Amino acid sequence: MTVRGLPMTVPAPGLPTRIRIHEVGARDGLQNEQVAVGTEVKAEFVHRLAEAGLTTIEATSFVHPKWVPQLADAEQLLPLLSGLPVELPVLVPNERGLDRALALGATRVAVFASATESFAKANLNRTVDESLAMFHPVVERAKADGVHVRGYLSMCFGDPWEGAVPVPQVVRVCRALIDMGCDELSLGDTIGVATPGHVRALLTALGEQGVPTSSLGVHFHDTYGQALANTLAALEHGVTTVDASAGGLGGCPFAKSATGNLATEDLVWMLRGLGIDTGVDLGRLTATSVWMADRLGRPSPSRTVRALSHQE
Repeated sequence: MTVRGLPMTVPAPGLPTRIRIHEVGARDGLQNEQVAVGTEVKAEFVHRLAEAGLTTIEATSFVHPKWVPQLADAEQLLPLLSGLPVELPVLVPNERGLDRALALGATRVAVFASATESFAKANLNRTVDESLAMFHPVVERAKADGVHVRGYLSMCFGDPWEGAVPVPQVVRVCRALIDMGCDELSLGDTIGVATPGHVRALLTALGEQGVPTSSLGVHFHDTYGQALANTLAALEHGVTTVDASAGGLGGCPFAKSATGNLATEDLVWMLRGLGIDTGVDLGRLTATSVWMADRLGRPSPSRTVRALSHQE
């Protein structure tokens, strides 16, 4: 796909020169789809994302099929991705999930924690501290095997049951995940209520508690149209890892107020205008999202995809 009308590049002072996009479309993006997506289609999706220049593509989840039936084919999918020159992280909820992932040669895994008691109960049927205790042996074993571990932390800014989440409460769980051995944290705005000042406050508080910015990624949902503004605030603070989903796919099956993730195309458009390198071919990426939207039977919610493809 030929991309016309790319933004003029006007760098802004104090921003990183390169960003690593942690692409979540194949896992977080598809997990809540009601229409079953075939394994071969998922594999082609990941291959197309890699061909578009994405270097970290979260492939699937080893959650029990009862909870996320869309990703029940993890064992069948990963072999179809062997040989791709990209990182393919997978989500593991517990030691059984870790065993399944390691058996298939996974080298990057992620655990999914909550900053709030309500969401920990809804998502994991545990308290926050009980869930951290469950993750501890997972992280310990993964690290012993030389596996990179990412810690997702949901509800970092707001919770549908509890409202605004106090910054110190989030910092406590972040610190626990780092102390546990997580290499990287992804700060999740699961219901999309964050605003730039809140983002800066949390990042500042984490730095004051010894959590290095280099270990942080951000994961914004666009429920209230704030995802790009929040991302820019994080970049101004020095964050260089941003989660995004091709075509804006995804939500959270356990938080009904959560709408789509930040669209990767929208992110790349902004970063390109700022002169920030991503290594992503926007034309190929847009074509991939149009292709997947066709298979899902609806247009992409990404504004950039719609603008560049004239998709209605």
